[in-house]
Amino acid sequence: MKAHKAILVTESGETYYGWSFCESLTSLGEIVFNTGMTGYQEVITDPSYSGQIVNFTYPEIGNTGINNNDVESGMPLLNGIITKNICVNPSNWRLNQSLISYMKEKKIMHIYGIDTRKLTKYLRSHGTMYGCISTEILEPRSLTLTMLNEIPIKKNQLKDSVVNASTPASYHPSNIRPYFPCYYQSSQQKDNLLKNLTVVVVDFGVKYNILRNLNKYVKNVIVVPASTNSQRILEYKPDGVLLSNGPGDPENVQYAVSNVLDLIEAKVPLFGICMGHQIISLALGLRTFKLRFGHRGLNHPVGLGKTISISSQNHGYAIKMDNQKLRCVKITQFNGNDLTIAAISHKIYPSFSVQYHPEASPGPHDSETLFLHFIRVIELINRYPVIV
Repeated sequence: MKAHKAILVTESGETYYGWSFCESLTSLGEIVFNTGMTGYQEVITDPSYSGQIVNFTYPEIGNTGINNNDVESGMPLLNGIITKNICVNPSNWRLNQSLISYMKEKKIMHIYGIDTRKLTKYLRSHGTMYGCISTEILEPRSLTLTMLNEIPIKKNQLKDSVVNASTPASYHPSNIRPYFPCYYQSSQQKDNLLKNLTVVVVDFGVKYNILRNLNKYVKNVIVVPASTNSQRILEYKPDGVLLSNGPGDPENVQYAVSNVLDLIEAKVPLFGICMGHQIISLALGLRTFKLRFGHRGLNHPVGLGKTISISSQNHGYAIKMDNQKLRCVKITQFNGNDLTIAAISHKIYPSFSVQYHPEASPGPHDSETLFLHFIRVIELINRYPVIV
């Protein structure tokens, strides 16, 4: 297993030297950092990282290898991985292949052996920025020049990152692998518990664990492309609509904002997660802004007053505080670290959303009950329709 010399350059002029198991590859993307101590496989396959290079702050990844059940999408969409060390001899009872062989198979550019703590501190003080990893161009000035020429093209390509992350056609997610198949209920037991409801998931880059959670409660889950118009969604006669997570700037997805406004006015119960939260907020007249270095990790406190939960988060944008626009909206949670809005609920319509991942994967399960809350909202609306 041969390692090759690699370098990482940032658009601000920083250079880091390391190693990579990928030969003759160059990759460009926005560098972000994730502070989770576990869950590297879920992070790597999370569609919300589309087009980004992820710096893992935990010093070693790959210890448990890669298994077939813990993936969060059909294909990794991130543009690169930065880590201090990669385990070459993984061990786990569910192991299917090593992280190294997986990265080589999927052609995921990576660099290891660099000071990831130094890079993280730099990004915290200067903000996220574009960077480039290469095993082809090992002269920093040449690589920086190549990167600076490519950045405008890359930014233009990523204006609507949702297009690449979303499904091209609608489908029923009945074949999503569960985490621990041997521990799950029999199909007969499961059918007895399922609600006879239809939930449409608008896929902005949905994680499989969102679908796993819905499959625990609902008989009929339909995933549709992000570009699906509101009229088509309503033709499914949904009892509720879930707006998924996804990559990029939500203000570039105006077609979704318009569709969601229609769904709100149609009084359909809505549940937004991350990108879905931002899309609902935009539909209600609020605005978003880009965070300096984002929220990406497994231990972000969210809550209101003395009620605090620990959440898994992955986003680079947040909702602006605007008291005039917030008249129809109740803020139900704040982020405990920087007091940005973490969750909202409409005061009249059955719509609510969160700026974190209740399905976790990886991360704590403090907020997993939000899926059951969504089902209860749907059942309540079916019994007592909204009168406005």
